[in-house]
Amino acid sequence: MKSLLAALAVTTALTLPGIASAGQVTLTTNLRDYGGNGAYLAYYLTDPQGNYAGSLWMAGGRSRYYQHLSGWYRATGGNTAEINGITGASVGSGQSLKISLDLSDALFDAGYKLHIDAAAEDMRESPNEIVVPLTSAGAGKAISGTRYISDFTYTH
Repeated sequence: MKSLLAALAVTTALTLPGIASAGQVTLTTNLRDYGGNGAYLAYYLTDPQGNYAGSLWMAGGRSRYYQHLSGWYRATGGNTAEINGITGASVGSGQSLKISLDLSDALFDAGYKLHIDAAAEDMRESPNEIVVPLTSAGAGKAISGTRYISDFTYTH
């Protein structure tokens, strides 16, 4: 029940800007076949001024590795309360992760950016592997990653 309430609190916080309507958004991340252990991925938003605005998802369950998601870790101060109820398993080399969540329509075309940090055990960290402005025009367009992520798309 605690996880459900935490997830609801995060979702509500990200759907309230401007008391606008929320729509379901699907985030699809395809990993390269990099040949290592499963990747940890942190999905989070920054506002138009570049300030941390909220966590959307954390792929990877062992909190001792979160410090290697250095963009997210720096933005949140490593506060695991930011991801209570919104975590899943790490994503294997060559695999895909598809997440559906509700986001406020007011976040789109308003200067918000979606960040994805990536890290894999015994391999290099990749902060800001993906940084993409949340725009209606960008929906459905593949963005290439820099190290672990082959490509990323979102719907709106």
